[in-house]
Amino acid sequence: MKNYKYYITAIILGLSLVSCSEDFLEYEPEGVLSSDNVATPENAEGLVIAAYAGIGNDEMIGPLTHMWVFGSVRSDDAYKGGGGRSDVGEIDRYEQYNLTIPDQGDFMAPRTWTNYYKAISRANFALQVINEIPDADYANKTIRQAELRFLRAHSHFMLKILFKKIPYITEELSQEEIAQVTNDIPNDELWNKIADDFLFAYENLPQSQDEVGRADRNAAAAYMAKVRLYQAYEQNDQHEVTNINQSRLQEVIQYADEVTGNLEDDFGNNFLDGFDNGPESIWAVQFSINDGTTVGRLSFVTGLNSPHGTGLYGCCGFHLASQNMVNAFKTDANGLPLLDEFNSEDIFNNLLPDGTTPPATGLTVDPRLDHTVGIPGRPFKYRNTVNSSGDMVYNFSWARDPGVYGYFGNMKEQQAPDCSCYKKEGPFIGTSKNIDFIRYADVLLWKAEALIQLDRWNEALPLINEVRARAAASTARPLNAGAEDIYNVGLYTSFPSKEYAWKALKFERRLEFAMEGDRFFDLVRWGEAAQVLNAYLDEEKTKRDFLSSAEFTAGRDEYYPIPQREIDFTGGLYKQNPGY
Repeated sequence: MKNYKYYITAIILGLSLVSCSEDFLEYEPEGVLSSDNVATPENAEGLVIAAYAGIGNDEMIGPLTHMWVFGSVRSDDAYKGGGGRSDVGEIDRYEQYNLTIPDQGDFMAPRTWTNYYKAISRANFALQVINEIPDADYANKTIRQAELRFLRAHSHFMLKILFKKIPYITEELSQEEIAQVTNDIPNDELWNKIADDFLFAYENLPQSQDEVGRADRNAAAAYMAKVRLYQAYEQNDQHEVTNINQSRLQEVIQYADEVTGNLEDDFGNNFLDGFDNGPESIWAVQFSINDGTTVGRLSFVTGLNSPHGTGLYGCCGFHLASQNMVNAFKTDANGLPLLDEFNSEDIFNNLLPDGTTPPATGLTVDPRLDHTVGIPGRPFKYRNTVNSSGDMVYNFSWARDPGVYGYFGNMKEQQAPDCSCYKKEGPFIGTSKNIDFIRYADVLLWKAEALIQLDRWNEALPLINEVRARAAASTARPLNAGAEDIYNVGLYTSFPSKEYAWKALKFERRLEFAMEGDRFFDLVRWGEAAQVLNAYLDEEKTKRDFLSSAEFTAGRDEYYPIPQREIDFTGGLYKQNPGY
């Protein structure tokens, strides 16, 4: 449980900083404070905290923190779920790919666009104030500037991987100048603008900070590695990867080597209350409960995704694991993934009369499956008994619309109903569990990816094996109702070729970050989205009728359309992504 005064992203009491406007171009924190009367170190500190709060001010219909809609449902990891295709039909449009449109009002992608630019506006407003304070009057001036530029870069990075063509807004610009900023910036130039902000943070932040949750040099180094990795895959205007920049890959390794951290002993720790800001958490958004506010600084971004019809949770059964992703956790006799044949046969796709899945015969899987997916008859969130919360064994009846979406659930983003981090507001669930933007496992696999692309795949081997060894050791909690012998994770003894190493790396990222919202962005970065997702759809259509007309179009569907309202608002200054 987090205490308000120790966590810097809690809501600032007594500061009226936020006012919604018609468009982000007009958005500026307003109220009792203005840039003319807040230019003191004390007030500047409050503005910095408000900027931190901005990156977590998301909602179910405008996600900023968890990319379950944009990165998981949009990929081969998960289905939308809910009560059929028309239930939050905007997400169904994304899942079908060919139904995504620019004119979608203020829901999901357009709302996310607005929410990120509101966060950027908070950072820029704080920078405007702090820039005016004399250095001698503000001992932490440079550090706070670095934190704000880190936060600004984070929001621009997320917008970049979602929309590709975005305006980069800084504190030096007047409202009139902002209105003239184009979104049609050359791809490499835009990446460099983002990198410049992170580099300033890297060069001016301390290695760690006393106040948990503040950006530090460690997080900035990790983000520099991430930016340079994405930038290394150079794209043309049709989103094709035309070159992999070797010097950028070298920078990935350079910055990854600067990051200090460790993997959690157990994979599940990353997704449980009580382990926030642990050794694996490099950069996370902070949440809190019982902090003096009415509801708490809770995360409701996955509030639609609780198991449905259990009596334990609430609504609404969204974000359900795909059969394809469940199949990916199968292992061979040596405990290695089936890199090419994993989807040749479905697992856990039959039910016994009692609504549970039958015991597996001759099947072995990676235990990360049972940390990730709810499967009938298996413990949910490591509970295998009836307790004060009720029966926590996942059951077929927990699936809201199994005839459409099947019955696999999501596990990582859930907490047990008796957790002190958990609060129910009407039918929706909020928790104070942090959401990690970067885990140390990310850093290890980014470095491994760069090494493989630089033809140094033997150096990538121990990094991938480090992640796999932790997976193999993550079986202490109740996962499979007494059938733990199903788990078998082995280490790679060698990579016989670059091609094999590359497959292993991509597969490892999928298993490690399944349903965390990374998958779609990985596929786009690698230039493989159309190939992988259309192959996924070809097979999945035979199992899920709702996907019968879905099709991914290369050169269009790698990114979301620029919201039409933004193009209209700028009088056509903003350019639409191709194909929309």
